[in-house]
Amino acid sequence: MKIKTTTVLLKELSSIASFDEFVNKNKDFMLSKSIAEHLNDLLKEKGLAKAEVIKKSELNENYAYQLFSGLKKSPTRDKLICIAIGMQLTADETNGLLKLAGMLPLYPKNIRDSLILFGINKGYSVCRINEMLFDKNENTLG
Repeated sequence: MKIKTTTVLLKELSSIASFDEFVNKNKDFMLSKSIAEHLNDLLKEKGLAKAEVIKKSELNENYAYQLFSGLKKSPTRDKLICIAIGMQLTADETNGLLKLAGMLPLYPKNIRDSLILFGINKGYSVCRINEMLFDKNENTLG
């Protein structure tokens, strides 16, 4: 299946006569997964153990398991970033997860976000990224 970029979809959306026609034509390219489904797909795709990811995320264990099971449907941006770091996701994968959740992606023009991106690119742990954030008087990931 050919993938359509956001730019292509935006162009089609601006020139198509009916929204229903747009959706029918592009249903295979629309986001339909829940956060929990996406996280569990990432676990399988990367061969990761849920317990290890949760430990590395430094989140409350019960909360994190609820997130993976779909019981927590609206996590905060910082908690999703912690999960992404625990999964050792790339910056692009992390931003994809944030976008799926309807949140702003990490933005390199924002000091706090750029520190987080730097840490993700270097493979740093949540703890180490939090230390960098604290040292720069930025809010830690929690």
